[in-house]
Amino acid sequence: MDIQRIIRSRITHLVGTAVVAFAIGFFVSTMVVHAGAPTVTGAPLPVTLSNDARKGFDSMSDIQAVFQDIADKTAPAVVEIDVVDVVTRAVPNFTSPFEFFFGPGNGSTPPRTQQFRQQGLGSGVIVRQNGDTVYVLTNYHVIDQADEISVTLADKRRFTAQVVGKDPRRDLALVTFQSAEQFPVAVLGDSNTVQVGDWVIAVGNPLGFNSSVTEGIISAVGRTSQPDSSVAPFTDYFQTDASINPGNSGGALINIRGEVIGINTWIASPSGGNVGLGFAIPVNNAKQAIEDFITKGSVSYGWLGLTTGDLPPADKAALGIQSRQGSFVYGVYRGSPAASAGITPGDFITAVNDHPVADMTGLLLAVGNLPAGSNARLSLLRLGEERTLSVRIGAKPEDTDLDPGKLWPGFSVVTVTDDIRSRLGLPLSYGGLVVSHVEKGSVADSAGLRPGDIVLSVAGTPTANLTDFYRSFNRRSTEVMLQLRRGENTFSVGLVK
Repeated sequence: MDIQRIIRSRITHLVGTAVVAFAIGFFVSTMVVHAGAPTVTGAPLPVTLSNDARKGFDSMSDIQAVFQDIADKTAPAVVEIDVVDVVTRAVPNFTSPFEFFFGPGNGSTPPRTQQFRQQGLGSGVIVRQNGDTVYVLTNYHVIDQADEISVTLADKRRFTAQVVGKDPRRDLALVTFQSAEQFPVAVLGDSNTVQVGDWVIAVGNPLGFNSSVTEGIISAVGRTSQPDSSVAPFTDYFQTDASINPGNSGGALINIRGEVIGINTWIASPSGGNVGLGFAIPVNNAKQAIEDFITKGSVSYGWLGLTTGDLPPADKAALGIQSRQGSFVYGVYRGSPAASAGITPGDFITAVNDHPVADMTGLLLAVGNLPAGSNARLSLLRLGEERTLSVRIGAKPEDTDLDPGKLWPGFSVVTVTDDIRSRLGLPLSYGGLVVSHVEKGSVADSAGLRPGDIVLSVAGTPTANLTDFYRSFNRRSTEVMLQLRRGENTFSVGLVK
């Protein structure tokens, strides 16, 4: 039976009877606990339901059957992952009670080393089986630093497991165990179709209670971690109110069709326990990672080779793009895919392959999910003009491999606001631009630019706003002359590409 049709046709009855049912259930339970065994003085009264109430309960029974079926079919594909981290520590080598209470004296035996086994717990999802090799997807933070890993199935059988690949930037890992038996493999859905309000089921092993099933809805999509958070920055998240607790990490978030649409990863909580704020990695963000882990043992990320950020409101107003969403290009690495495609500082990227980009994080995710070597279409605004550029995606290098000397221009400017004017002691009449950041080791850094420098002109043209600045700045192909003011001093610097 179509679950959505049931909901639409019976919504009045569900609202009218569900509250009563929950209220009765709570009340009866309370009476049983506190009242003891009642004295039976006659036959129990029959419970008679109205036709409308009976229809409502029939609809609820149909919905309940759907949840039961999903739990029966998907829970066996969700496993418990136990890890052991062997840690070596120095242990005092006391030879007498005196040393125990007052510390070692001269000539005492030096401390000895002892190994301790730290145990951890998480969840995982069986996503593939190739012959005797079973692949289990989980979170990186579940198995990070683990010396021993084991997988426990819903029927309590345990297998020794090994790491195939892991990636801290997306908080994903793939482990394997060996068995000739055929195991249930989870069906991976399309997380791009998930909407706020969708019913979901979380399956995992919270606090070691294996194969626990909870339900809720999708509370929000496209959540990102905070800049100072320990969770992975190279993915967005579904937010759900399905109960998620420590031990659920790596478990499955499942839709009402029985498809895995997310990997439960973290919770926001003042106490460390569930408060209805759980977050899951959309499974589409993990599909390519699974392939990369199996074929290469690591995950590669698409890369453009630029520095980007979200524009402050004053800068968006100065560029006339207050109502537009996207990510602003502050710098481009020489020789990068972005440079080869013709992207320049001052561009405002609005879409990747016709999919809108809301902000810097959206651009990071959209490009990062593209395989290196693929071609992509970028939609952007350049000084108010719509443009489309084709770019060949590169492979993201390690951050330590990026040469700041190749970043052009290596500094960013922002519109002077009342707050900036106050902090820098500028006249109220001044409304120009100020250097907000200088990349260490860049061309701008070598030229002597510093945050707080006031930009007076570019290539001899006065710069009253960002449009003037980037129009003049990008017009020069080899060297750009800047006139700056620092305190009471006015000076010029030349930046060579």
